[in-house]
Amino acid sequence: MKSGSFSEYKIFTGNAHPLLAEEIASIMGKPVGKCEVAQFSDGEISLNLWESVRGVDVYIVQSTCDPVNDNLMELLIMIDAMKRASAGRINAVIPYYGYARQDRKAKARDPITSKLVANLIVAAGADRVVTMDLHANQIQGYFDIPVDHLVGMPILAKYFKEKNLEDVVVVSPDHGSVTRARNMAELLDCPIAIVDKRRPEPNKSEIMNIIGNIDGKNCIILDDMIDTAGTICNAAAAIKNLGAKDVYACATHAVLSGPAVERLDKSVIKEVVLLDTIPIADDQMIDKFKTLSVAPLFAEAMTRIFTNGSVSKLFV
Repeated sequence: MKSGSFSEYKIFTGNAHPLLAEEIASIMGKPVGKCEVAQFSDGEISLNLWESVRGVDVYIVQSTCDPVNDNLMELLIMIDAMKRASAGRINAVIPYYGYARQDRKAKARDPITSKLVANLIVAAGADRVVTMDLHANQIQGYFDIPVDHLVGMPILAKYFKEKNLEDVVVVSPDHGSVTRARNMAELLDCPIAIVDKRRPEPNKSEIMNIIGNIDGKNCIILDDMIDTAGTICNAAAAIKNLGAKDVYACATHAVLSGPAVERLDKSVIKEVVLLDTIPIADDQMIDKFKTLSVAPLFAEAMTRIFTNGSVSKLFV
C-alpha cells in the first residue's frame, strides 16, 4: 500500500455511473480523466487511457451495479491499467459494492462472494477503497488495504428533518438494520420500531410481528438497499394496517430489480427517498421517488484522502 503526499490527483470513471463521477469531479474542480471503456464484439472489456497518470493519485469512480459483472470487470481492468501506467496511488471509489449479500456461509457449500470480490480488487492493484453503506460492516475486514466506509444515513436524516414531520418513528425493516435505524432516530430525536420478519428464500420475506409503537405515527422505514422491494413493501403494509399515519421509505442503494418499481408504486408508501449511488433509469422513475446526491460527501472524502486529512470527521 502506497502512502505519502501527491502533487496531483485525477478522477476517472467507467460506464456504471458517469453522471455521479462528473458531479464529484465538478465539486472538486476537476474534469473527469480521458478514458474510453468499451467492448470488443465478443463482449470483452476494451480500455483506452488517453492521458498520463504516472505518479498521480488516481480515483476510479465505479459502482458495481447492474450489469454487475460488466461493471466489476471494468473496475478491475481500469485498476490494472492504472497500475501498469505507474499511477502513484489507486483509489477504487465504489459507491455501491455489489456481491455483498453473500458475506458469510449461511449454510453448507455457500460461497462468500464479498470476500472474493475484495480479493479481486486488491489483486488488480487497488491501494484503497472508498465505499458507502456496505451490506455488512465486517466486509471492511475482507480487504488487505485501507477502506473508508462512508455512511449515507445522515443525508437521509437531514432531508426528513427539514420536512418537519410530527410524531415520527424510524422503523427497521429487519433485525439487521436496527443499529442504522437507531442512529437515524438519534438524529431525528424520535423512537424506533422493528419489523420481525423471516426470509423463507432469497428475495422473499414474511412479516411476523412489529416491535414498538407505531399507532398514529409518521413512520420512516430505513434500509441499506431496496432490491425487489418485497421487504420494504411488506413492512409498510404491516405497519399501515397496525395504525401508522403515513409511511415513508428510504435507502442508500436503489438496486430496484425485477418488480421493485411496480411494487413501490402500488404500495402504501407515501414517498421513497433514495441516494444516487446507483443510477435510476428514466423509465424507472415514478412520482414517489426522491433522489439525493452523495457527490458532496464523496468529494469531501476524496479531498481529505488526497490531503491526508481525517475522513472520520465526516461522521461526526
